[in-house]
Amino acid sequence: MHVELALDVNDPARMVAFWSQVLGYAVEDEGRFDAPDRVYWSLVDPADRGPRLVIQRVPEPVAAKTRVHIDVHVPDIEAAAEAAVDLGATRIDSEPVTEVGAAWIRLEDPEGNIFCFVRERRP
Repeated sequence: MHVELALDVNDPARMVAFWSQVLGYAVEDEGRFDAPDRVYWSLVDPADRGPRLVIQRVPEPVAAKTRVHIDVHVPDIEAAAEAAVDLGATRIDSEPVTEVGAAWIRLEDPEGNIFCFVRERRP
């Protein structure tokens, strides 16, 4: 079994570029989805450790906060947040949230999908 995440977007080119840079993922072979009017793009972890992220074009914009979001674990949440803002994200939290021994920063991607950078904790 494996997990694949799907993200609804309006501007696939912009969002593929954004998420591939944020995650360090590569765009998978164009041949995975065979359709005359392209709707899906796959981003994959080159190290084959993280889940695939499918970018899916939809006509409607984000209307409300979703009940699922992406947490990206990184060593330096401030540096990651700054880099994501440079790519078009909007920072929600001016200071990291700290709770239950963890710290994270909430952001919105360029289309308003919420995600978090979480301080990576390794044993």
